[in-house]
Amino acid sequence: MVVGAFPMAKLLYLGIRQVSKPLANRIKEAARRSEFFKTYICLPPAQLYHWVEMRTKMRIMGFRGTVIKPLNEEAAAELGAELLGEATIFIVGGGCLVLEYWRHQTQQRNKEEQQQAAWDAMRAEVGHLALAVEALQAQVQVAPPQDALEELRAQVQEVRAQLGARDPPPAPPVVPPPTSQEQEPAKV
Repeated sequence: MVVGAFPMAKLLYLGIRQVSKPLANRIKEAARRSEFFKTYICLPPAQLYHWVEMRTKMRIMGFRGTVIKPLNEEAAAELGAELLGEATIFIVGGGCLVLEYWRHQTQQRNKEEQQQAAWDAMRAEVGHLALAVEALQAQVQVAPPQDALEELRAQVQEVRAQLGARDPPPAPPVVPPPTSQEQEPAKV
């Protein structure tokens, strides 16, 4: 199941990226057309990005303390629009990841709750069975011991013997078992 989730995640990511690209392009066009949008939203991040990028490149090449010229307005507007478009795509993708994480956490929480409910039900059943075993053990301890049963049998036999002495029941005729001599005929 996990193997199947990765291609679906990639497909979902590509789909979101494809959907967010036209949105980013519209934002870029609006940034190019609107003077307010260009001046206050696109130019400051573009100039900051250009300054950080050039400063890093200059330090890598060994030029320290070099003054970095700001971009012209047209290049800064273009760079700002590109940054804004990429930020839009990034925010949409990040939002999808957050939503997926939240969905996964909800599923995990539900699964844990179901497992906890199952454990609680099993514990309750074990407790019920333990009470039943205790009740059965109490019944076994109350039952007369084996010696008492033997005494009862002896008393029953005495009573039968006393009843049998007064009026003996007719006994069936007893036929002795044949002996080995009776089984073989005599030879003359």
